[in-house]
Amino acid sequence: MEEHVWFLVELFISGKATDAEADELAYLLGSHYDLLNAVKEFLDEYQDPDPQITPGQKQALLNRAENIHHEFAYLSRSEQSRQRTSVFSRQHPAKSLKISFADRIRHESLMFGQLLKTTIRQLRRNRTISFINISGLAIGMATAVLIFLWVANELSYDRFHTNKDRIYELYSQTKINGQLQANGALPSILAPVLKTNYPQVEEVNRLSGVGSFVLKHGDKRFESKGLLTDANFFKFFSYQFSEGDPVTALTGLHTIVLTQQMAKKLFGNEDPMGKIVKIDSVANFTVTGVLKPLPTNTQFNFVEYIVPLSYMKEVHWASNDWGSNTVNMFVMLKPGVSQHTAEGLFWNVFSKQHVNPGTNAIVQPMVDLWLYSNYENGKFLPGRVVMVKWFALIAALVMLIACINYMNLGTARSAKRAKEVGIRKVAGAGRVMLIKQFLGESLLTAFAAAALCIVLVQLCLPAFDELIGNNLTVPYTNPLFWLAVVSFAFITGIFAGIYPAFYLSAYRPVKVLKGILTSAGSLLAPRKVMVVVQFTLAITFIICTLVIYRQIDFGLHRSKGYDSTNLAYIYIKGDIEKNYPVIKQELLASGAITGITRTNSSVDDIWTANDGYSWQGKNPATSITFEENYTDQSFTQTTGITLLQGRDIDVYRYPTDTAAVLLTETALKKIGFKNPVGQLIKRSNVNLRVVGVIKDYVAGWAYELPNPIIIRGTSKQYGAMNLRLSGSQPVSVSLSKIGAIIRKYNPDYPFAYRFVDDTYKGRLRDDESIGTMAAAFTGLTIFISCMGLFALAAFMAENRLKEIGIRKVLGATVMAITTMLSKDFLVLVAIAFVIASPIAWWVMNNWLANYPLHISIGYWVFILTGTASILIALVTVGFQALKAAVLNPIKNLRTE
Repeated sequence: MEEHVWFLVELFISGKATDAEADELAYLLGSHYDLLNAVKEFLDEYQDPDPQITPGQKQALLNRAENIHHEFAYLSRSEQSRQRTSVFSRQHPAKSLKISFADRIRHESLMFGQLLKTTIRQLRRNRTISFINISGLAIGMATAVLIFLWVANELSYDRFHTNKDRIYELYSQTKINGQLQANGALPSILAPVLKTNYPQVEEVNRLSGVGSFVLKHGDKRFESKGLLTDANFFKFFSYQFSEGDPVTALTGLHTIVLTQQMAKKLFGNEDPMGKIVKIDSVANFTVTGVLKPLPTNTQFNFVEYIVPLSYMKEVHWASNDWGSNTVNMFVMLKPGVSQHTAEGLFWNVFSKQHVNPGTNAIVQPMVDLWLYSNYENGKFLPGRVVMVKWFALIAALVMLIACINYMNLGTARSAKRAKEVGIRKVAGAGRVMLIKQFLGESLLTAFAAAALCIVLVQLCLPAFDELIGNNLTVPYTNPLFWLAVVSFAFITGIFAGIYPAFYLSAYRPVKVLKGILTSAGSLLAPRKVMVVVQFTLAITFIICTLVIYRQIDFGLHRSKGYDSTNLAYIYIKGDIEKNYPVIKQELLASGAITGITRTNSSVDDIWTANDGYSWQGKNPATSITFEENYTDQSFTQTTGITLLQGRDIDVYRYPTDTAAVLLTETALKKIGFKNPVGQLIKRSNVNLRVVGVIKDYVAGWAYELPNPIIIRGTSKQYGAMNLRLSGSQPVSVSLSKIGAIIRKYNPDYPFAYRFVDDTYKGRLRDDESIGTMAAAFTGLTIFISCMGLFALAAFMAENRLKEIGIRKVLGATVMAITTMLSKDFLVLVAIAFVIASPIAWWVMNNWLANYPLHISIGYWVFILTGTASILIALVTVGFQALKAAVLNPIKNLRTE
């Protein structure tokens, strides 16, 4: 020991001692006071004509040794005191002594300070590894924080309303095509029945969404989305007012409540209260309230204005018919009415009114509306909450991968730190103290990563908001947020550091100091398992992402049944209906379009459906629902839908075509006609003649199986003009001509058009967001995994430098050495691929089952992923392996 100390002193005064050797010298001097005095006396008397160290460095070493000595002396006194106290306690149990709380605090503070200095020194000494550890954990944490911000937002939907636990939405339940289905559209006349006949009901609210009103003030006109609702709306939904009284805001006949955004659009900086807003250039409404910006976590976050439900009568949308489902309905039950009672309360409401046979009423709690939107077999089932759980799991797995990096790098550095552990144990350090030190390093790394994580979250949040179509905010002012961050960092630090701490602290000093230690390059079994786990998760993410993107691509590019190129539509509003003949004539004459047809809904959508069709040979007990659209003429020509049999509908050329229908292929299969053209079907005792059969086409969700659709001829019930733009001139030129003509004959409305392609893609936006999020998280997972693999390979190569040098001297080629260093890692990645493939297949099969139309998972996905994984690992590990293989062997052997 003494000889080793003087050897270190010689290195120190010659200026050749490394930081580790200087630390070791200070530690040994502090733990052996006689040597400290001897070395101190020697350094005081030693005179070097060419000194390599400064007096300050000399004094710093001695001060550190003195501090360590005082610490050991204090610990020794504490131990002796405990022993004396123990003896005294056995002799005089009633007068036992205790170490004071202040002494314990002082002792722990000293230990904490020493551990902190040691930890900081370790992080600074290994800058590359510290960077990889901190950045890897920070990226993992930032990913988790972003996902959990989104998850928290999803879970909080409509949970801020004051009476949320007493509010339920009402649905009708009917068996259609042999399956129970729930419908939120209800007859308006049901509301007074509920209020009168059910004493458990405190309030009933009816509402109807509207997206076709044009709000006008002066020369400003805006078409936006809003609500028609009862005056008690704000008793149900606790939205905040910046101006006005929520109790009376909607009690007037022509009153309107605006959001701050809409008020700003219409009135600028003027006070909107009491001012007039004209709706559809027909009715004047007085502004009686202004809402603060609606929160993002509400199902009505699209609303920009609210008007009384009574206005439905003026626009002829209202009906007191039990068969007219025109509103959504919410009930607020009185305090004390349980959810169990509520679920069966209104079951027989329709039968008691002797209407809608076979229809029952069911309820769903407001707090479940957003997350449990699927209805099957008479139950509301998880809908969006499934995706929430999946992404929460992804966040946890990304964090696991980042923690695995830390564990692997901590154990890989074991050979570097084994001597330190051995000396500390010989000098008296117990295992608990060493565990504290290594956990301290882990916690400091985790908290540094948490600080960097906050910066990354703030930088990435705008892009993440755009991706998910939301406006999330980080709640910096909420103490619970910071408590969560600190707790998250603490748990991460403990979880990431607990294995390395117990692994390193278990070394036996005798074996370590004799050099009997398993090489860090041997890839111990636990480290192999962690690498396999890490890459199993990464490869699973890759396969899942490829399948998700293929499914989205299938939806985007599947055959729609119609030609969507240059196919646009305009909703019929204002004077368009009145001036349609001249509008059509001028549009065709302008050369801007080559085809035009009026329909009830645009060709890519369906607004109505009916199960009242009958025909000869139909089983009266069978209920089949057909989707409906209406047209005047040129339906197939304009839309590009293939006419398979018969002819198109033309109510101008054939006036009787107001009772004509076109059947899609699926509709024909449901009906069962062998020679359909000329056959009769009935709807509400009205005879309709089949004049043609058309190919199935997509009207709605891209992944639905073809629905049976009936196209009817009509001279009314038009809601949209479908336009086939000319391909002989730029689209912008055609739109300019169309806009000029529409404005000419409908001056009170803005020119608003939509392309069918854009609407179709819009329905896939949620799926595309999921795909993009999955791709982003997959990329981060691969990046974090490769960072760890890169550092691990560097350690392995560094610890085998002598072996590499000997092999090169004996004739090994660079390729042979590179292969030797890489193959262990590639084998682990291959094992991970074998484990990941069936897991990914199972997960994606379950996910695809949610889509009636979906792709099959081809074998090429697994081949591509396996190849890519091996290549990624090869590039990551191969760089370090090649770097080690090309080093000069003489230099390696001399260094070693």
